[in-house]
Amino acid sequence: MVQSRTPIHTGGCQCGAVRYALYSEPTGGSICHCRMCQKAFGNYFAPLAGVPPEDFEWTRGTPGAFRSSEAAERGFCSHCGTPLTYRVLDRDRISVSLGSLDDPARVVPSKQYGIEGRIPWVGELLDLPGVRTEDDIPAEQLARFASRQHPDHDT
Repeated sequence: MVQSRTPIHTGGCQCGAVRYALYSEPTGGSICHCRMCQKAFGNYFAPLAGVPPEDFEWTRGTPGAFRSSEAAERGFCSHCGTPLTYRVLDRDRISVSLGSLDDPARVVPSKQYGIEGRIPWVGELLDLPGVRTEDDIPAEQLARFASRQHPDHDT
């Protein structure tokens, strides 16, 4: 008898070619400021949280992998480049990029790593003036900016 599990979280890449499911609540939510994570994410930091490997499953596609050091491997979509996973090779854990979750607000980071690489002004980002996307693009051009991104759910 085949027993199916219900995922607690699902996620995937921007184009939808690679999807995954988590079967336990991810723990260790964090952001990493190290230079390696900055480069891997193309960002000032990398938000991550992990589960045991038996609670992680690729549900669509096959990710690319990059061995970013002797100790770690990073998974990503080979089609659109979305960073998806981070895994220390000798640990029984796989972390996902929190932004790749279908509902990223559900996992709250509680720690920072690699603070030696933290950009000095990153803490000021939330104080910058903000503009909604619709308010910054002329109405006649909004249709050109319609997302081609895969929806935040399985299809």
